[in-house]
Amino acid sequence: MIILGLNAYHGDSAAALIKDGKLIAAAEEERFRRIKHWSGMPTESIRWCLQDAGLKLSDVDHLAINRNPKVNNIRRALYVLRKRPSLQLMLKRFSNIRRAASYEEQVSNAFPGQQLRAKVHHVEHHLAHLASSFLVSGFDEAICLSVDGFGDFASSAWGMGKGADIKIDGRVYFPHSLGVFYSVITQFIGYPHYGDEYKVMGLAPYGEPKYLKQMREIVKVQTDGTFKLNLDYFRHHNEDVHYTWDNAIPEIGTLYRKEPMEALFGPQREKGSELEQKHRDIARSAQVMYEEAFFAMLQSLHAKYQCSDLALSGGCAMNSVANGKVYLNSPFKRMYLPASAGDAGGAIGSAFVVARQIDKASKPFVMDHAYVGPQSTDAEIKMLLDSRAADIQVEGCTVRRFDDEGQLCQATATAITEGKVIGWFQGRMEWGPRALGNRSILGDPRRADMKDILNLKIKRRESFRPFAPSILREDVSEWFEQDDDVPFMMEVFQVREEKRQQVPATTHVDGSGRLQTVHQETNPRYHRLISEYKAITGVPIVLNTSFNENEPVVCKPQEALDCFLRTKMDVLVLNDWMVRRG
Repeated sequence: MIILGLNAYHGDSAAALIKDGKLIAAAEEERFRRIKHWSGMPTESIRWCLQDAGLKLSDVDHLAINRNPKVNNIRRALYVLRKRPSLQLMLKRFSNIRRAASYEEQVSNAFPGQQLRAKVHHVEHHLAHLASSFLVSGFDEAICLSVDGFGDFASSAWGMGKGADIKIDGRVYFPHSLGVFYSVITQFIGYPHYGDEYKVMGLAPYGEPKYLKQMREIVKVQTDGTFKLNLDYFRHHNEDVHYTWDNAIPEIGTLYRKEPMEALFGPQREKGSELEQKHRDIARSAQVMYEEAFFAMLQSLHAKYQCSDLALSGGCAMNSVANGKVYLNSPFKRMYLPASAGDAGGAIGSAFVVARQIDKASKPFVMDHAYVGPQSTDAEIKMLLDSRAADIQVEGCTVRRFDDEGQLCQATATAITEGKVIGWFQGRMEWGPRALGNRSILGDPRRADMKDILNLKIKRRESFRPFAPSILREDVSEWFEQDDDVPFMMEVFQVREEKRQQVPATTHVDGSGRLQTVHQETNPRYHRLISEYKAITGVPIVLNTSFNENEPVVCKPQEALDCFLRTKMDVLVLNDWMVRRG
């Protein structure tokens, strides 16, 4: 049984392929289009998934789409009658609903000459989110929570997952949304681009929650653990806010009303203007407000269902700072966070909803790693290096192929200890937004200047944004104050105080690190590299950031080589090949 799951016309469009109940391929469209957060029909991702599996479109039995235009329509109608939003806003919403009903036609049009015979399933947006976590978690049962911007007229949904089923018991409906709240603060302090919310999260530790009282004026936590927005500060619910989701980078217009927001916080920060302490304090206050609302939901859900396992999803589940406090601030004992908690994850989630509906007795699939994307053969890499030999020679580089993996890892680990910046490309590309050791740039976490070196040579990003530590799973408890499995880099923990001076490059200003736990079973080469580095230094951690330069993470070896050649990266490892400057 072949099931193709799609996230289409949301940010981070993506496709995922399930064969006989197992995920065999998944990728975001941005990796092929080379446009960050690309939104539209993920035709290139579909094409790659089918090609990787040796299939044609006609081989697909079921097409699952993480959007259902038939749900929550009574809520929509009542909202229109009560609130009477602008005509332009209503027309745009209805247009989106009509388009969602015709996705299968668009898939067919992208593959001329191939027949789409699959049965089409429209899966509610938040059910797809919940499934992207619970149905691949390995939990027999768990409380399921999705917290997002919006999808199918809701921003949050929750219920219980048991076996092959997820029962949604409650939702927070449009126009109330923690995702929209966080986006508003992101825009207000001068970060207007889609996906910039992580900058607010990185900036927050540099501030104090001096504006928490004002934040509580915007977000009202309810006695039942849910929340409401004070809509006096927002535009999305009754004005025609500009959105672009059609075959391009997503764009979202201003979501807030300027006058009341400036009455609370003072003048908005224009993009590119000086970053003041006030903006850091606003960022910190927003993070604290988000956590207040988030943990109120968790406390309420635990009290209702009395289950200690949590399956968390939705775009807001990318807030790794809040995620890292779940065990400290709630009664939950275990948590599963998918590699892509946001909209891309809906491709996997919708596909597994269909898979488990069709065969509830099948053995559950556990997603314990994210290495399900494109890969390159040794022959392809050799051909690339041969074809670019002149460019490589101009840069004064040497090229060597290693026949022994141990020697390759030892040579790379030694280069890291010398302060070199390493482009590390191996195996299958990661699914999700995080580089997890297959499309990564690596550095020495012991060097206090490593962050500056990386920004100078390659990344050129804001100085307040931290770099992440990849740590051997077996050493987590010795280096961090919490001991949990974090394979997808989705939680921030405090580095033990006595260890912070040893790894200043991966320790944030507040003493934290957004760690990735590395397992020998799921990524043996990356685990071996870190082990070699530990053998030299005594530190079981390397600095890990995504392999890119203001672009989507590299997918193909030619993109990795191009990034290496146009930056000041010192070493490039392409599977068994090493290209080295100097």
